[in-house]
Amino acid sequence: MDYTVNHMGDSTVVIEFGKTIDQKVHEHVQQVFSFFEKKSPDWMIECIPAFTTVAILYDPVKVFSHTKKALPHETVTDYIKDALRNISTLQPAEGRKVEIPVCYGGEFGPDLAFVAEHNSLTEDEVIRIHSGTEYLVYMIGFAPGFPYIGGMSEKIAAPRKDTPRTKIPAGSVGIAGNQTGIYPIETPGGWQLIGQTPLPLFQPESESPSLLKAGDVITFKPITADQFKEEKRP
Repeated sequence: MDYTVNHMGDSTVVIEFGKTIDQKVHEHVQQVFSFFEKKSPDWMIECIPAFTTVAILYDPVKVFSHTKKALPHETVTDYIKDALRNISTLQPAEGRKVEIPVCYGGEFGPDLAFVAEHNSLTEDEVIRIHSGTEYLVYMIGFAPGFPYIGGMSEKIAAPRKDTPRTKIPAGSVGIAGNQTGIYPIETPGGWQLIGQTPLPLFQPESESPSLLKAGDVITFKPITADQFKEEKRP
């Protein structure tokens, strides 16, 4: 695999696998992330995957205590390069398949009509297209548990709102450009809201706070308002 190693400050190294977001780059990211999650050295604080990179956060004092070298980042870089030479046989953990129920339109998706009109479609056609494919979760970021999702059809792409909302309900499903996403917590935002899921995407008290993880494959399942209210119950 092709990659570059860049240093950010005195305690972070970023491994970059390319400049574009695609399936192959994502596979490299997940492969390396899986490796460091399973075989993390004691000086590693955290391993963070993104669209095209994996960031390794480390404790320079622990690195120095092991090697006594003056520049801990050189030790970390050497370790990473050595690991990547032998990593090609390691397969990333297979992504889970997760079905996300969504109540589209109405009070749950106030911008569905706009997305339909913008694309010269009916609201039912937007729902059919949005819920008729599999999506890949590339990374989690922006807000706790927020999935960056790839795979949406350009047929339902729509621009962000000119004026962002100051408050978006948790579980709201939106479109911005050719991306779709789910707001895991109540937050401001400028995406066009087409629906809402009753599933909690972020539960800080749980052992695994984020419902979704990078590498997961998700589908959206249309549900009625009554079904939403039933599944939303504690």
